[in-house]
Amino acid sequence: MSPKSIRNIAIIAHVDHGKSTLVDHLLMQSGMFRTGELDKLAGGQHNLIMDSNPLERERGITILSKNGAIDYHDRAGNPIRINIIDTPGHADFGGEVERVLRMADAAMLLIDAFEGPMPQTRFVVTKALEAGLKFILVVNKCDRPNARPHEVVHEALGLFIELGADEDDLEFPVIYASARDGWASDEPEHPGGDLRLVFESIVEHVPEPAGDPASPLQMLITTLD
Repeated sequence: MSPKSIRNIAIIAHVDHGKSTLVDHLLMQSGMFRTGELDKLAGGQHNLIMDSNPLERERGITILSKNGAIDYHDRAGNPIRINIIDTPGHADFGGEVERVLRMADAAMLLIDAFEGPMPQTRFVVTKALEAGLKFILVVNKCDRPNARPHEVVHEALGLFIELGADEDDLEFPVIYASARDGWASDEPEHPGGDLRLVFESIVEHVPEPAGDPASPLQMLITTLD
């Protein structure tokens, strides 16, 4: 597979901001599952497909980083392999996040449309900036009646500036979404019908992986299990 058809992205967020729910719906809307498989997945506890560890299922949170691949066709019909890394959202598992960010070429940052940036948000943004990753900002839970998405975007920009991000780092796309309801939009007042905007933003804004496929193999080991 050509590097031009590959995108590697880590999805990062504070705990309970909807990261794993977004990954659920990306997988469900990717067209990679048969109807019976989707019914089985959607009926699981917490509906968190990638949270397969028993403790994760019990507590409804991500503890161990997981990666999954989605085969997607962009608007021009070109096949794209999107490798998604779902990371923990709790500060106790921050080391897990720091290791796996080195596998990605960009980061999708989810922020709750009411709570705004939280302590773990600061930690993961710092580590992603240190890794030189590009960002896509997703303001999630825009369906909440007390959501304040536009203010949250300004708070996120303030956090990036406070952490020393340069001008290029601040030129990230902003997506408004409801991961629970499976939609994304350019405007929070006009919900979309699906998550196509998230897929297209990944294809457009995540750089293709660097390297020479014809050269000898080099492999970075980030996780042992």
